[in-house]
Amino acid sequence: MKRYLGIDYGTKRIGLALGDNLTKIATPFKVVGSLADVVAAIKEEDVDHLVVGVPLTMNKEKGHMHDKVEEFISDLSDLSGLPIERVDERLSSKAGDALIGGKKDKAPRDAIAAMLILQSFFDKHD
Repeated sequence: MKRYLGIDYGTKRIGLALGDNLTKIATPFKVVGSLADVVAAIKEEDVDHLVVGVPLTMNKEKGHMHDKVEEFISDLSDLSGLPIERVDERLSSKAGDALIGGKKDKAPRDAIAAMLILQSFFDKHD
């Protein structure tokens, strides 16, 4: 069984979600604040594979955060040594808000966005 970590990168918060290749079900895990926290979660949860949301515009062009996300992915790759998949994360935060009824302060929005990113990966890779 392979363990997957879905990641919704943000400059202030990084949402994390967990899943595996057997159930192919992503679940929100937690929200962390730094790359070091992500690496610690990878080790704690015995993760084998990473799935990171990459921001694209509605026209499928690079979003304003694209370069920061790519820098994060590069650093994460160096520190973890794990394979990293990139997934289009358009509207994942808005969809996460819809799942929690728009109550941004009541649920881990970024972890839910990470769950949606990871679930999207699972759904496309049967």
